[in-house]
Amino acid sequence: MSPAPRPRFGIMTAPSQVDYHDILRVWREADTVPEIEHAWLFDHLMPIFGDPEGPTYEGWTLLSALAAQTRRLRLGVMVTSNRFRPPALLAKIATTVDIVSGGRLDLGIGVGSRPNPPQAWREYPAHGLPFRPPAQAVESLAEACTVIRRLWTEKEPFDFHGTHHHLTGAFGSPKPVQRPHPPILIGGRSSATLRVVAEHADLWNIPGGDIDDVVRRSALLDRYCADIGRDPASIVRSIHLPVDYDRPGAVREAIGEAADAGFGHIVLGLGAPYPAGVARWVADELIGASGGKGRAHGY
Repeated sequence: MSPAPRPRFGIMTAPSQVDYHDILRVWREADTVPEIEHAWLFDHLMPIFGDPEGPTYEGWTLLSALAAQTRRLRLGVMVTSNRFRPPALLAKIATTVDIVSGGRLDLGIGVGSRPNPPQAWREYPAHGLPFRPPAQAVESLAEACTVIRRLWTEKEPFDFHGTHHHLTGAFGSPKPVQRPHPPILIGGRSSATLRVVAEHADLWNIPGGDIDDVVRRSALLDRYCADIGRDPASIVRSIHLPVDYDRPGAVREAIGEAADAGFGHIVLGLGAPYPAGVARWVADELIGASGGKGRAHGY
C-alpha cells in the first residue's frame, strides 16, 4: 500500500487589526517559500476580534491586489460569505481574480456567519445586508454554487429561477483561466452545509480544535457523498489550525493529528503582529519539523 500523500500547507492572514503593508510583506515572503503552497484572507466587513472600531479590509479587493504581487501561491478567501454578494457578482469578481493571478484562485465560499462570533452580528445592519435564517442561507449557498459554476462554464446566456436567486440572460465573459473552472472550496461543519459540500465542492474546510469532532464531520461527509454516488476521495479535506508562535510544538502536534485524519490541505492561521521572517519560520518550525514537506495530490 502506497503511503498517504503529504499535506499541502498554506497560511491565512486575517485582514483585520493589521496594516495592508504588513499582509503584503508576509504574502511576498511566502511566495518565495516552496513549502507554503497557498494563502488565504477572511471575509468580514468589521472586526470580529480586538478593537471593535479597528481596521478591516474587504477580502476580495485585497485578494486581487495580493494576486497581482505574487507569482506562485494559490490564493483565496476562507471563506467568502454567501450572504454578502449575489452569486453572479461573486462569479465575476472571482473570474477577475483568477485572471489577475494567472489561474491561481481557489474559490472559498460558505453560508456566512451564523453569526459566530457574536461580534459578526453587527456587520449586517451596518452594511444594510439582510440576514436570512440558517435553513434559507444553506439553500441559497447551494443555488449560488450552481449559478457560479454555470457562469464559469456555459457558452450561451441562460436564465436561472431558483428559490433564492433569479437571473435572466446570465452570461460570464471573460471566463476564468482555469478549466473547467477554479476549484470550489466550501467551508462549514453543519450537517446541512456538508450536504452542499458533497454535491458541489472540490475541497472542504473546517476549523480545527476538537479533532474528534473534525473526524466525525469528515465521516459524515463521506456518508453524504455515498448517498449521491460520489467518491468521497474526490473532495480534498482542508483544515484551519491557528498558530501560536510561542508553542510551535503544540501546532506541530495538531498538524500531525490532522494529517493522520486524512486532511491533505492544512491552513495555518497567522496572528498579527507578524514576526519578521514569519513565512520562513512556518516552513522551518512547523512544516519541516512536522515532517510535512512535499505535495499532496492535485485538485
